[in-house]
Amino acid sequence: MKKKLIRLIGVVFLLIVLLLTAIPFFLESKIGDIIKNNVNNNLDATLDFSSADLSLLSSFPNAQVRLADVSLINKAPFDGDTLFFAKGVVLKMGIGELFKGSGTPISISDFIIDQALLHIMLDKEGNANYDIAKKNPEDTGATSGQSGGFSFNMESYKIKDTRIAYDDFSTGLHLEIAEMNHQGTGDLSLQTSELDTHTDALVSFKMGSTNYLNKNRVRLDALIGIDLNENKYSFLKNEVLVNQLPLVFNGFVKVNEDNQEVDISFKTPSSDFKNFLAVIPEVYSKNIENVKTTGNFVVAGTFKGVVDEVSIPKFNIKINADNASFKYPDLPKSVRAIFMDVEINNTEGIIKNTYLDLQKLSFMIDDDHFNMTSKITELLGNASVNASVDGNINLINISKAYPIPANLDLKGFLNTDFTTVFDRASVENGQYENTRTSGTLAVRDFEYNSEEINAPIKINTAALAFDPKTVVLNTLNGTMGKTDFDVTGTIDNFLGYLFNNEKVEGDFTLRSNVFALDDFMVEENAGGEKENQDTSSEEKIKIPSFLDANFNASANTVIYDNINLTNVRGNLKIKDEKAILSNMTSSLFNGKVIFDGEVSTENETPAFAMKLNMNQLQVDETFKSLQLFKVLAPVAQVLKGNFSSDITLSGKLTDNFTPDLPSLAGDVLANVLTAEINLESTPVLSALGSKLDFIDFDKLNLKELKTKLSFKDGLVSVKPFTINYRDIAINVAGGHAFDSNMNYKVVMEVPAKYLGNEVNDLIAKIDDRSLENITVPVTANIGGAYTSPEITTDLTSGIESLTGRLIEIQKQKFLNKGKSKVKDLIGDVLSGGKKDTMARQDKDSLKERAGDFLGDVLDNKKGGADTVPTKNDAVKEAAKDILGGLFKKKKDTAKAQKDSVN
Repeated sequence: MKKKLIRLIGVVFLLIVLLLTAIPFFLESKIGDIIKNNVNNNLDATLDFSSADLSLLSSFPNAQVRLADVSLINKAPFDGDTLFFAKGVVLKMGIGELFKGSGTPISISDFIIDQALLHIMLDKEGNANYDIAKKNPEDTGATSGQSGGFSFNMESYKIKDTRIAYDDFSTGLHLEIAEMNHQGTGDLSLQTSELDTHTDALVSFKMGSTNYLNKNRVRLDALIGIDLNENKYSFLKNEVLVNQLPLVFNGFVKVNEDNQEVDISFKTPSSDFKNFLAVIPEVYSKNIENVKTTGNFVVAGTFKGVVDEVSIPKFNIKINADNASFKYPDLPKSVRAIFMDVEINNTEGIIKNTYLDLQKLSFMIDDDHFNMTSKITELLGNASVNASVDGNINLINISKAYPIPANLDLKGFLNTDFTTVFDRASVENGQYENTRTSGTLAVRDFEYNSEEINAPIKINTAALAFDPKTVVLNTLNGTMGKTDFDVTGTIDNFLGYLFNNEKVEGDFTLRSNVFALDDFMVEENAGGEKENQDTSSEEKIKIPSFLDANFNASANTVIYDNINLTNVRGNLKIKDEKAILSNMTSSLFNGKVIFDGEVSTENETPAFAMKLNMNQLQVDETFKSLQLFKVLAPVAQVLKGNFSSDITLSGKLTDNFTPDLPSLAGDVLANVLTAEINLESTPVLSALGSKLDFIDFDKLNLKELKTKLSFKDGLVSVKPFTINYRDIAINVAGGHAFDSNMNYKVVMEVPAKYLGNEVNDLIAKIDDRSLENITVPVTANIGGAYTSPEITTDLTSGIESLTGRLIEIQKQKFLNKGKSKVKDLIGDVLSGGKKDTMARQDKDSLKERAGDFLGDVLDNKKGGADTVPTKNDAVKEAAKDILGGLFKKKKDTAKAQKDSVN
């Protein structure tokens, strides 16, 4: 009987396990729809997730649902904005909750939210993106207790690695809680219970343009008493760490129908001055356990009142230190005579009527002292500041008394004594006439070094004088690497720069003996962030984005890409990461350069556009030293002499501010004033000279040569131009690529006298002065690379063509000579043969002798030039036909006269 009972229990248990395993396969496809329907039917927003997994075994006797990529998307007026997103959400509930209908809330006992973002927003009209509960037209205002798709019967919960952001665009308030890990346990199903919570997060708080907290570490352990009957939450046992400052607090928050009641007080658990060091972020304050301190530091405060649409709780926060000191054990100096008396108050419960009264803040290091007082009214509204500062500090003493970051190396002396009165609205609206600042601030022997800059900044002297409208920079003299600078001028919006993130506006005079651009390079990785250890980082020059200033600049030497520009003068305007150059002049390569243009680093890739006028520069130095000129005219590197040029060009810049050659486009108009050629260093001219022995390129005259180039996409196009060698006109046209591959055509009108003895002998035999100026066009095609040119010419065919022309000229000359003699002979015959008695046989004999004579002439028997080929027989026959025609005409005329007489 027992065996059967055990067997029955085993079978039942097995069936239960099988059911718990199988049920999720049947319900898993529906559980997602169940959750979505319950939420979306009750919220004016859209819940979605990529997957829903159901498990009954891992959390038995409860069911566990795991949702992935959960999002809650707003509808109008925040249409499309993400209110909530989580990488994962885990819900635990009773198994029976899975079988509830679509309109019935699901009761949740536990949940876990992982890697979430909650972004709460209030727009300028006061609409809140979290106000997503659907409005029931029949709702009279009473709560049903079932708002939303879930009800909570909480036992525990966790929120892991989550960020919560709160933005109120009507007030400019921003609160962010990052890297938040929060968990709580308690039984929220009871009307009165206790919730034990632990929170660890980074908190930032900004109001307008002022940061009050910036990623300050906050740890909170709170035991919260919950009374659901009164909606009251009491702080029973609580401690919070702000950075390392401990605070204990107590009181309660009560949620009413129209507002919330707050009554909370807090204070430091002790008055040890280490509490002050604990306020400073740990990365700066370091380990404070072994710091020796004297004196007291106390923080205490209260919040009491109601929170509604127009009111906040009244509060009072006091911070006090009295004749305190501290000394780090591994540093030689101490900070002493520390006094601090600060009170932050709001006595009316109106947010803008918060004020700060800094009655005293002072300290000493050795004999150095610093004192400050300030009163700020309407701290969270139109803050109005009345402050005064005076001090005399040797900056190196700070690092001897306080553990400043290792990469921050400060040296020098700071002296300041000024007062300022201003309000937030005047600064934000640029109404600086409503502000009053007076006094001085001076720095000498200041040195700042950091891994983020290429060279230490050393300021010999710097002095600012404040007046109500402007800040006068009386002097700023110093060095950075090889660069020295001396700056004077005015700053028009110093307060706007300090407090409103505005750009520095001003007018300055900059003088320098040596100004090296390399000194201003900064290291940035591919993403633009500064790196100290990254070996893949690259150096980039960035025009400061905070400058909106005008500089009248002069420098004896500017070093740019190993090029020394001397006597640089002109105007420099910097705005929006763009440098605009105008009327800039400089000496370069014994010549003068005038340039206008602009350089911009606003985009990821720097860009520039320039106009340059270059006068009397050395050709060889310019074309050897400047990469741009090397690719524009590589052959010019072997010229010695001077040239002038007008250049317009634009394109991109590399990270070290040299032109990115493939991106360049522009035009060049060049004029060679005087030039000699080093033929041995010119592969193109050497190769061309070997093809054309009638030109000595060493004696080529380039004086007053003018040419125009245009270039784009890595190709240079040369406008056709002509140079002369003796009485030879040389026409050049074509172009080349930046990689030095050439495609040029050179056409020379070569006088025949340069083409060899045979041609000259032939011209002499013809004995015609008009042939002394006859020319032959000779074409040279230049291809290949500049260092290994490929040259072809048509010189042989040109000589052959000339020879043919000369032969034809000689033929025509002989032919004309023969015709003249024949005519003379015929004239003699005809003048003596008017008589009709002339015998027929005599006429035939005369015709034969004339034809033989013309043939002899054309055979050159009498001329002696038997080398000229002729068609003898054809010429003879043609001569006879001509003569026969003439005689026949005379005979026919005589016969006609005779017939007329008869």
